[in-house]
Amino acid sequence: MVDWSSLETVFLDMDGTLLDLHFDNHFWLEHLPLRYAEHFDLHPQEAKDRLIPMIMAERGSLNWYCTDYWSDRLALDITGLKSEVGDRIGYRPHVTDFLDALHGSGLRSVIVTNCHPDPLELKLKLTGLADRVDAIISSHQLGKAKEEPGFWQDLQQLSPYQADSTLMVDDSFPVLESARKAGIAQCLAILAPDSQQESRRHHPEIPGIHHFDEILPALRQCQSLTSGR
Repeated sequence: MVDWSSLETVFLDMDGTLLDLHFDNHFWLEHLPLRYAEHFDLHPQEAKDRLIPMIMAERGSLNWYCTDYWSDRLALDITGLKSEVGDRIGYRPHVTDFLDALHGSGLRSVIVTNCHPDPLELKLKLTGLADRVDAIISSHQLGKAKEEPGFWQDLQQLSPYQADSTLMVDDSFPVLESARKAGIAQCLAILAPDSQQESRRHHPEIPGIHHFDEILPALRQCQSLTSGR
């Protein structure tokens, strides 16, 4: 599923890949509509009916992920509201074991996320994730979402990489398709990003796993070979 021996760099999405997407889904679909309803004196369902189409209209764009954009548009402190449900932020199964094995393998691990810097700071504070990878890059630093074709070329400015020796792991099929078109040699989909929802179907062309324990044995074998050299 992954040819570890051919890799130098592993790009990792964060939300839905390393961290449980339940936090983000709960926030946008439940907590935000509730707070929006309270703020504007609306029925919760009326608030949800107003918010969800507005949010979905920005899907795939940088605005979709931008805390500043939604704070301005909705007249609410989005980062502050996210901190109210911060107890839901947590790792997906087997992630810490995977990251430890990745570190031991000698491969460079870089989080490449669409998460805005403000909620990113909150998540890093609550998880200690920054200590487990070599670097973290937010698409907001480049002004382009990962779904956009130009993102991967611009990423070279912040994290130079050889596309033919790079793996991208993400729960978003559009992001993985964008990475493949940009020449990223290997892509891997996460099929169970939200612990409270059913798994997604496999992509017809991109291999997928539910959890990292499915690829840990091969990675650890690569780690053993590396340490034995």
